[in-house]
Amino acid sequence: MKYLIAGLGNIGPEYKNTRHNIGFQILDALAGVSNIAFHDKRYGFIGDYKFKGRSFLLLKPTTYVNLSGRAVNYWLQKENIPIENLLVLMDDLALPFGTLRLKAKGSHGGHNGLRNISEVLGRNDYARLRFGIDDKFHPGFQVNYVLGEWSADEKKLLPEKIDSCIEIIQSYGTIGIERTMNIFNTKK
Repeated sequence: MKYLIAGLGNIGPEYKNTRHNIGFQILDALAGVSNIAFHDKRYGFIGDYKFKGRSFLLLKPTTYVNLSGRAVNYWLQKENIPIENLLVLMDDLALPFGTLRLKAKGSHGGHNGLRNISEVLGRNDYARLRFGIDDKFHPGFQVNYVLGEWSADEKKLLPEKIDSCIEIIQSYGTIGIERTMNIFNTKK
């Protein structure tokens, strides 16, 4: 079994520690604890991860968040991975900071990266792990907020939340999305 785990984010040092780059941060943490190196390939940085007999292709698209669909579609096709084995990691303004929600399918919910993936794939029945970043910004400052760096309080809690995301990825690949949602979506 092979899975594509696409962590959404923007390339470049100016985006490294921003809320919008949580997908990259999760995959970087997984790579760090698993001795995985990312390689610059077509449309993204790619890493191979093995866990309990499963193969995970880790993708950090280099197309920027809002155009992630091209990279996701390319790697699904190139590696012959069914859409049922796609998991997208992304930020979510609608959830309180650190809240994790795994969903089997759904709308883009205003997230331009998900919107583009759904448009390119022509469907929205793929798994996504939403990482809550909260919505503590003044009207008109949404872009500054999502492209802003984590607060000091958020930075303290981030490692624990990212570790939970890694557990969710591993569980998703080994016991499936339904059981993983039952376990992790009920945790506080």
